[in-house]
Order: sequence, then C-alpha cells, then structure tokens
Amino acid sequence: MINAEVQKSGSENALSTIRKFSRRVQGTGLIKTVRANRYYVRPGSKIVKKKRALKLIKRREEYRQNVKEGKIIEVPKRGSYNREQTSQSSGPARFGESTPIAR
Repeated sequence: MINAEVQKSGSENALSTIRKFSRRVQGTGLIKTVRANRYYVRPGSKIVKKKRALKLIKRREEYRQNVKEGKIIEVPKRGSYNREQTSQSSGPARFGESTPIAR
C-alpha cells in the first residue's frame, strides 16, 4: 500500500496543492502500476522466456562483434556525455574517427 499525503502550507493555493499531490503520486509510480495491471496478461512460459533471453544475448554479441570489426559505429549510451566528441565535432563525423585507438 502506497500513501501519498500532501499538506497545504501557509499561503499556498488549492491548485498548487493539487499539483504537488499529482507529482508525489507520479513519483511513487502508482499510476504506472495501476495502468499496467488494468488487463490480465498471461505469464510467458519458461521456454519462451529462455528463447527470448538467448536471442537477446546473441543479438548483443553480434552487435559487439560488428562494432569491433568496424562495420557499425557504436552509438553512445543515453545520458552519457563525452566532452571530447562534442568539442571536436565541427562537422559530420567521418568513418573511423569515433573509434578509440590504443596508445
């Protein structure tokens, strides 16, 4: 059971109190959970889960191999910030420039 309680402070109006409550409920993840459980979803069988996991592992391994061979330029992870790439990028990157070289 999740409780999201908000109390009105001093000169706060009702609208901002409701907004504060909405943010608090959204932060708990309650709405997401309720919407996910709205419809019954049959759990996947063990075989299906295993096959899906093996396919994912194989796909990741193929991707890593292609990056290593230079067939694919590795896409930076979301949220990661690389200062070197942003400061040097004056134009479009050419093939092979973004691959790190061991020194």
